Amino acid sequence: MAERVWTLDPQRPMARALAVRDGKLLAVGTKAEVRAAVGPGAREVELGPATVVPGLVDAHAHIHGLGRSLTTVRLEKAASVDEVVRRLTQAPESSFQGDWLLGKGWDQNEWPGGAFPGRAALDARFPTTPVFLTRVDHHAAWVNGEALRRAGITRDTPDPEGGRILKDARGEPTGVLVDNAMDVVAAVIPPPTRTQLETRLRAALLRCAQVGLTGVHDAGMDLDAFRLLQEWDAAGTLPLRVYAMAAGQGDERHEYLKQGPWQGRMLAMRSVKFLADGALGSRGAALHEDYCDEPGQRGLLLMPPEELEARARAFMARGFQVCIHAIGDRANTLVVDVLLRASAETGTQALRHRVEHAQILRLEDIRRLGAAGLVASVQPTHATSDMPWAEARLGRERLKGAYAWRSLRDSGAHLALGSDFPIENPDVLAGLYAAITRQDAAGRPEGGWWPEERLTPREALEGFTVGPAWASFEESRRGRLSPGLDADFVALTADPLEGPPKALAEAQVVATVVAGAEVYHAPAVG
Repeated sequence: MAERVWTLDPQRPMARALAVRDGKLLAVGTKAEVRAAVGPGAREVELGPATVVPGLVDAHAHIHGLGRSLTTVRLEKAASVDEVVRRLTQAPESSFQGDWLLGKGWDQNEWPGGAFPGRAALDARFPTTPVFLTRVDHHAAWVNGEALRRAGITRDTPDPEGGRILKDARGEPTGVLVDNAMDVVAAVIPPPTRTQLETRLRAALLRCAQVGLTGVHDAGMDLDAFRLLQEWDAAGTLPLRVYAMAAGQGDERHEYLKQGPWQGRMLAMRSVKFLADGALGSRGAALHEDYCDEPGQRGLLLMPPEELEARARAFMARGFQVCIHAIGDRANTLVVDVLLRASAETGTQALRHRVEHAQILRLEDIRRLGAAGLVASVQPTHATSDMPWAEARLGRERLKGAYAWRSLRDSGAHLALGSDFPIENPDVLAGLYAAITRQDAAGRPEGGWWPEERLTPREALEGFTVGPAWASFEESRRGRLSPGLDADFVALTADPLEGPPKALAEAQVVATVVAGAEVYHAPAVG
């Protein structure tokens, strides 16, 4: 029972109560109608002034990455190199993988001057302990001299394909590695122990439930994490629904191809995720023209176009939905080309292939993407995080097709909204607020950044419910609240459809319910 229930069901858009039986919705309607449907003796839960909405789903995120960020050194909002080093000196034991010190979340755009860091500050404090720190976008790493030594990187090491080893004026590695260059060092880091992996995944899933997520589309799951989640799913202990994309970049893809699409109770894998380019913040996003703030640099394609297409075709032929990360406009042109051509030639248009991020596009590519009915998997908080410096990177003209959710939706694309956590906070209410306002939590800028690309409150809510259900082939089971559908729903202290958008930035999750089971309930106040 609640003050209101927004069902997103056109036949009955609002109700006051829900009845659940065996993980499904038995009835949706008034309190009297629901009581009549269930009969006497049913347990009633009164949610008071809360607003109930269909289960919220993050359509692009990284569960293991979130768990790692929750259990290793947190570097988000560090205001300087010195502050990063101070945090590292206080690292908990869980920050070590083998004898490697791991951290995540640094962003040079937050520092005076905005320049990439160097290894000297890390070397001074950690001369013999290898240090590996991923940037906030996970498309660059900052390492120390010991890490470079163990990976065999010297002044004579060439850039790997799809990556950059930054070097100083003397030709020495600075300690910053962009995109595929990160893999050279990551390859020599010991893998996490099973206990570490379990701890990370449990921490991430708990955090997701706390912020109101009933499901997550995991954008590129490593094989060890997938096998562990399979165990939990078989045992009935996986608390949320996970739609996993196979990691298509490395050698594990062969195992996923051999396995083929897989469906469990709460876990599914029928999609694969590839990376076409890097990220805008580390200037790895592949652009048609130079970066405005680094002439001569156009970003990186992380694999040759013909290899990307060959891998896409192989997974399409095996029955997988293909999801490709594309940030820059050059990468998006390539990805739309690949998906249209490969799906037509393999006859797999019905597999609902996806462009992950669809962040910076030429206007003609927005039209092509929409005309083909592809899924545009976008992240509203990326826009509000990037807006302070995006124009410096791109110039005003290219921003006309950047973070263009309204244009994508109007073109015919299927919008599925997410956060890309842990790059952004997993707080789905912050994503709803950003989608509706295109403002930060302080309400800046007034009227919103490129406000013509805002979504309406209903469109934003559908982007975290109906959109992910469509993008994971579950629209007949989830995304709305009506009898017979899965009993996935969330109770909130704010009304996302009729309340003031600002209230979403301050709202709380009262309860998160998955398959009729309460996986989170906010602690009582007072």
